[in-house]
Amino acid sequence: MILNRTELRQYITDGKLAFTPALDSFQLQPNSIDLRVGWSFYVSKTTELTTGGRIGVAADYLEYAQPKEYYQLIKLSPGQCFEIQPKEFVIISTLEKVTFNDGTYAAMLSPRSSVIRRGLIIEGGVVDAFYNGHLIIPAFNSTNHAIKMYPGERVCQLVFHSLSSALSREDATKHGTADAKYQDATPYGLGAKTDSKEEVDFIRSGNIDGLKSQFQVK
Repeated sequence: MILNRTELRQYITDGKLAFTPALDSFQLQPNSIDLRVGWSFYVSKTTELTTGGRIGVAADYLEYAQPKEYYQLIKLSPGQCFEIQPKEFVIISTLEKVTFNDGTYAAMLSPRSSVIRRGLIIEGGVVDAFYNGHLIIPAFNSTNHAIKMYPGERVCQLVFHSLSSALSREDATKHGTADAKYQDATPYGLGAKTDSKEEVDFIRSGNIDGLKSQFQVK
């Protein structure tokens, strides 16, 4: 069941749902809540300087021996905008920190239709019960021209779903066998984080059968 405006307002009043900074009247929609663009943008690094010279970056998110950051953080100041170049993929932080103080609901992040018409593709995702932190907005410019974005723009929305039964905080913040990677995320700490080393070791060795055997859901 999707929660409506009246229910969402009551959740906020009751402290089950919180936003920092607080929502304004432009953000509360009939069946969703709009989120605003924050001040932090992450752009991918395409090259790096090594002892052998300048080389292209090959992102390996399963590399534990030498973990690297493949994105550069750009923090804007008031009055500045950010141009997403043609065919460029960026990661944007939400302005709001969201706090789900209840295990009876989760949310889906999706783009606003006005943003889609500009040619900006925003991929959605699940925001689990009891999540706390800023959210990642992954955005891709599908056009042949730059798209300007301004901190404070409403570009995406959270659609809230009531769960069939409540989750405990422990169950809600456990992803697979590990703790949720982006719980308590900040606008300046949205870089990629690796999955469980146990899982990664099986994958890098090609031992998928062993992975399935050892961690079979029972």
